[in-house]
Amino acid sequence: MALSALDLFSIGIGPSSSHTVGPMRAAARFVAGLRRQSSLRQVQRVTVQLHGSLAATGVGHGTDRAVVLGLTGADPETIDVTAAFEQFDEICDRRRLMLDGAHPIEFDPDVNVEFHRKPLPRHPNGLRFIAYDASGAALAETESYSVGGGFVVDKDDGERLGADEVAVPHPFATAEELLAQCTRTGGSIAEVMLANEAAFRPEAETRAQLLRIWAVMQECVENGCTRDEKFLPGRLQVRRRAPELRRKLRAHEAAERARTGTMSDPLWAMEWVNLYALAVNEENASGGRVVTAPTNGAAGIVPAVLHYFTRFVDGADEAAVVDFLLTAAAIGILFKEGASISGAEVGCQGEVGSACSMAAAGLCAVLGGAPVQVENAAEIGIEHNLGLTCDPVGGLVQVPCIERNAIASVKAINAARLAMQGDGDHRVGLDAAIRTMRQTGRDMKSKYKETSRGGLAVNVVEC
Repeated sequence: MALSALDLFSIGIGPSSSHTVGPMRAAARFVAGLRRQSSLRQVQRVTVQLHGSLAATGVGHGTDRAVVLGLTGADPETIDVTAAFEQFDEICDRRRLMLDGAHPIEFDPDVNVEFHRKPLPRHPNGLRFIAYDASGAALAETESYSVGGGFVVDKDDGERLGADEVAVPHPFATAEELLAQCTRTGGSIAEVMLANEAAFRPEAETRAQLLRIWAVMQECVENGCTRDEKFLPGRLQVRRRAPELRRKLRAHEAAERARTGTMSDPLWAMEWVNLYALAVNEENASGGRVVTAPTNGAAGIVPAVLHYFTRFVDGADEAAVVDFLLTAAAIGILFKEGASISGAEVGCQGEVGSACSMAAAGLCAVLGGAPVQVENAAEIGIEHNLGLTCDPVGGLVQVPCIERNAIASVKAINAARLAMQGDGDHRVGLDAAIRTMRQTGRDMKSKYKETSRGGLAVNVVEC
C-alpha cells in the first residue's frame, strides 16, 4: 500500500482541502454508491450531517456549499468555479437539486444540512449522509471522514487512511527508510519517488501530470494577481493585497533597472516570494482553483518557493520542476504516514508546517543537495513550525492563514539554504520532528485545532 505524489498534489477549489474538497468528494462518492446500487431513483430525501470541526468552521469554509454540490455529482478538480456559486444559489432559492446530476429531489440546505459540534469517533472532520425513500425509510447511510489534503475515508476503511492498494518497488514510511532506499539504489529522493510512481502509471504520464500541477499553480498565482474584487468574500472584509503588490513590484523593478541596470536590494527576491504566496492563498480564500500542497490552507508555500526557484535560480527547467515536486511529495508522504496534515487533528503545524518542510526539501534537492541535506532541510522546515495552532478568525481561511503562508515560504527558502551549507549531519532528525509534531498535536487543546474557539480567532475583533 502506498501514496502517490499525485495524492499529495491534487487540483481542487478553495477555501479548504479538508472542509471543501474532501466533503465534496465524500458527497459525490455517496451518490455514486446509490447509482451503483440502482437505488438512486428511489431517493426522495437526503440528509447531510457535519460533525466536529466541519460544523465549527464549516460555513466559513464553504462546507455546506461543497456537500450540496457534491450531491449533484460535482468534482472539485473539474467543477466550473464561477458556475458553482450560481448553482448553489439556485439550489437554495428553489430548494431542489439534481441528485448525481440526474434525479430531482427536494432539498433545502438550511434544513437538510445539519451542523453538530460533537465530533464523530474517528476524526474531527466527520460527515454522515442518509438517503430516504418516499416512505421515510433509510435507503443508504454512510459515515465518512475528511482527513486532510482532500483525502476521504469511510468508517470501515483500514487504519492507513487514504493509501492505495499499490505495491511500490522502494517502499518507505519514515525518513530513515527513505534515505536507506536512496543509499541502496544510489539515487536521489526524486529518483526513488519516480520509480515508485511507475507502479501507478507510466513515467511519461507522471511527468506530464506533475507539469500540469505546476501549470495550475502558475495559473493560480496569475488569477490571484488579476482579480478585480477589492475584498475577499466574508464578513471580515479582508483586502486583497496581491494585485496592488504586483503592480508596485513591477513598477519599482522597471524604475530600478532603468536607473542602474540591476536590482540593488539583496532581498528583492523575497518580495516576489511574498507576492506568490499571497496570490495563491487569496485565490484559495475566494473559492478559486488551487492545488493542495499538501492542503489548501497551506497551498501557497510550495508554489511560492517553486516560483522563486524558476525565476531567481539559474538553470531551472521543467525537469528540475518535476524533481522539486517529487521530492516535496516524498516528504509530504512522511508527514501523512507519521503524523497528520489535518489542521483539525494537529493544528496548523500539520498544514503550514508540513508544507514548509516539503518546500524546503524540494528546493534543497534542485539546488544540488544530497539526500541527507534534503532531509536536513525538511527537518529545519518543520522544527520551527512545531506547535503552530490553527485559529482562523471567523472560521475563514484568511487571517492568519494567508500571511502565514508568505512567512513560511521565506522560512522554507532559508531552511534549504542553511541545509546546503552543512553536510547533512545534524542532531535532530526529520523522523523525530514528525513524531514531535504528532505528539504536540495530541496534547494541543481542541480549541486550537480549526474550531475558531481559541487563539487569534477569539482575540481579533471581527468587523
